Amino acid sequence: MKPRIYIDTSVVGGYFDEEFSEPTKKLFERLENKEIIFVISDLLELELIGAPQNVRELLYNYSADKFERINLTEDAIQLADTYITEKVIGKTSLEDCRHIALATINKVDVLASWNFKHIVNLDRIKGYNSVNYRFGYPMIEIRSSKDLVNYGD
Repeated sequence: MKPRIYIDTSVVGGYFDEEFSEPTKKLFERLENKEIIFVISDLLELELIGAPQNVRELLYNYSADKFERINLTEDAIQLADTYITEKVIGKTSLEDCRHIALATINKVDVLASWNFKHIVNLDRIKGYNSVNYRFGYPMIEIRSSKDLVNYGD
């Protein structure tokens, strides 16, 4: 079975960012080669509305069968709110919490992000997983795109 990788908005934007483009493009090559499936949410699509045109349109370059689409649910909203009430992160990071909650509830193999402050951060990951454990949700694996590409032998 192909790994299901939830991508947040930073991964889509990272495709065009000089600092992150090389590993991000390699991750998208894995998508093209049918090695992985991207899990994308309606939240991602909403966030892309305000992005530059090339970022907004990137995902349109790929056929729909490369993606699994998921929607923000009441359960995900409640779990995201719990991350905040349990002080894993502050209220200003609600959208980031919703990405993590969506990925958790939909049991993806890994969440990919370039957001090192709020998402790909060891202390925060421990906090998210502590909440997940205490409230009966699965642990979530969170990595940067750099950790998810094949570099050969």
